[in-house]
Amino acid sequence: MARYNAHDQQQLAIFGPFFATILLTIIVWVYMYIRRIHFFQTTKLPMEQLTRAGGLARLSPPGVNNPSDNLKNLFEVPILFYAFSLYLFVTTQVDATYVFASWIFFVFRVLHSSIHCTFNHIMSRFYCYQLSCVALFFMIFRAMLAHFFS
Repeated sequence: MARYNAHDQQQLAIFGPFFATILLTIIVWVYMYIRRIHFFQTTKLPMEQLTRAGGLARLSPPGVNNPSDNLKNLFEVPILFYAFSLYLFVTTQVDATYVFASWIFFVFRVLHSSIHCTFNHIMSRFYCYQLSCVALFFMIFRAMLAHFFS
């Protein structure tokens, strides 16, 4: 096992929320397919109806569509998080503030996904989305300020 000094460990800490967010995406993907397969098995709809453009979305209830919509959402703003986390690591700028903000980003993404995939209360989901974005944008703007004014 490799030994890391304190600076290396601090840099590697960014990968905790990084991999946790990837795991969240995998969990939502699995949940989406569990919901879809259950829907297919219980409705007995002809597959031709489901394979037409927009067929599945039109014929399935929100409990089937919402996990799919959430999975798509996990390939939007979180992509900035992944890219930015890698930027921080490569430039050795990871510090406790970035790691803390990354965990905040992750926690609110989990809450957002949990709400979206279950009871889907729009305003609760919106606030979680906004708070995750605030954490990410804080990180990005902090790095931009350091880049341009240091």
